[in-house]
Amino acid sequence: MALRQAFLPSLAPWSTFYKPAVRSRTILNTSQQLVAASLSKWPIVIPIHFTLRIPSILSGLWESILRAVPKKKTSHRKKRQRFMAGKALKDVTSLNKCSACGNVKRAHLLCPYCVDAHVTDIFSLAVTPTQLVTASGSSTIKIYSTTEPDFPLVQTLENVHRLGCHHLATSRNGEVAASAGFGGEVIIWSLTEEKWAERGKILDGNKAGEVWAIALSENGQYLASTSIDGRINVWDNFADGAKIREFETKGSYGISIDLSRDGRFTASGHENGGVYMFSNDTGRLFHSLPGLVKPVRAVSFSPGGKLLAAAGDSKTIALYDVSSGEHVTNLTGHGAWIFSLDWSDTGEYVLSG
Repeated sequence: MALRQAFLPSLAPWSTFYKPAVRSRTILNTSQQLVAASLSKWPIVIPIHFTLRIPSILSGLWESILRAVPKKKTSHRKKRQRFMAGKALKDVTSLNKCSACGNVKRAHLLCPYCVDAHVTDIFSLAVTPTQLVTASGSSTIKIYSTTEPDFPLVQTLENVHRLGCHHLATSRNGEVAASAGFGGEVIIWSLTEEKWAERGKILDGNKAGEVWAIALSENGQYLASTSIDGRINVWDNFADGAKIREFETKGSYGISIDLSRDGRFTASGHENGGVYMFSNDTGRLFHSLPGLVKPVRAVSFSPGGKLLAAAGDSKTIALYDVSSGEHVTNLTGHGAWIFSLDWSDTGEYVLSG
């Protein structure tokens, strides 16, 4: 004890440093008094208790704040490093040799060594029973044969659209095609002796954006198109491209369009989620179809003309009854936007992408 007192500094008694204030609203309970009495024997000053005051506005959130656990997030830089290191890439195993040049290529894809593809982005594809038609931001349209295993390039249409082509459409019989350019021009093509040749143009004072999505009837006689202001136009290709119908909507940008196979109805999908069906016989609005609230990027009539499929940013395919306009059902399963729709020849299946 003497040795401890020699090394420890001498302090005044507890009562010298600590004198509890006497207040009318502060009362020490028995346990606090015992603690104070025991501590008075040691020359150390320790507060009796500590009070944390939290504003009343945070009192209800304090418990959740204490229990909150920060989530571990991967930064963009870390993701980029993993990607550049090859950790985010998957091995391509579906490879084979091109039968023409012998180089290794991906299965079910055109050989990059044999096919002279477009120099810019490809904006549209269209198919016929024997060919694949492609268009891009350049002024060229290229046609490939689908009857041969190597999909050879069989024809190139040069200097077609000066500003590039954004939409293509082909008839079901594969004899008529149409291309729409960024300048507003529409060119009609016909297949003669297995070669495509220009049949005519639809001018009608069209400006850039005046014609967007296009569709052809089964035999290629009628061409329907949308516009940026929501108008729907129908032309007769067999009558020198004369406009036979012009329909008005609520002014929303027309993204997609389709013609029934018998040519009686025209359906359009718009940016505001609207789906409209028009009668080409009467020239009037047939149905304004509900069910979708996001942009509709694809519409397609069934082969028998009894159902209409519509899809887009809602990731859902809506089916409508053509005669009554009733919403029949929704088909789900996509995790992203739907850009294209088509039916099997029997009308039993719907293909979406």
